[in-house]
Amino acid sequence: MGPPHPSKRDTDAMNTPTRKLRRRPRGQAMIEYSSINVFMIMALCFAVTSNVFPGRHNLLELFLMAYQTYYDSYYFVLNLPFP
Repeated sequence: MGPPHPSKRDTDAMNTPTRKLRRRPRGQAMIEYSSINVFMIMALCFAVTSNVFPGRHNLLELFLMAYQTYYDSYYFVLNLPFP
């Protein structure tokens, strides 16, 4: 007896196998995800530490001052004498 004959679905008109072997994914998505995250973190660090407004504070200091103003106003409203 000879080798088993492949089914008609696995061959094309020239009797050559058409089914291709599929490779397992090797982590390409994880590498892309990690590289995009690294790029975004670097851009964020650069934006926070650079001088957005020349002669003034950097962006992180401006955010912290805005939060301090918000906190002070909230604390002031809580301490009002109205019932």
